[in-house]
Amino acid sequence: MDILFVRELKVDTRIGIYDWERQVKQTVLIDLDIAGDAGAAARTDKVENTINYQTICQRLVAHIAASEVELVETLAEQIADIVRGEFGATWVQVTVHKPAAVRGTRDVGVRIERGSRLP
Repeated sequence: MDILFVRELKVDTRIGIYDWERQVKQTVLIDLDIAGDAGAAARTDKVENTINYQTICQRLVAHIAASEVELVETLAEQIADIVRGEFGATWVQVTVHKPAAVRGTRDVGVRIERGSRLP
């Protein structure tokens, strides 16, 4: 199985459990690993024969920028649902980073996997 990946998709959104977090937009970074078969795309050199990461990124930016969830876990689950449900991925690993959310750290977040890597 081949893995298509996206690293550090940067989106500003309202996310958090504290009142002050609900007042300002914060930056989240998204990493994706998406299972698929890159063989057809490699043979044909046609984007329509693969999962289009540009289209996925555009969809996720629109969704995340408009969302106002409290937990990174919720956001990660929504992202996995979009990638699997709308783009037909059988497996996805989603990492949501919330930089500087906790004093003294560079980064906190969550990583989830949904689906099966097997076709």
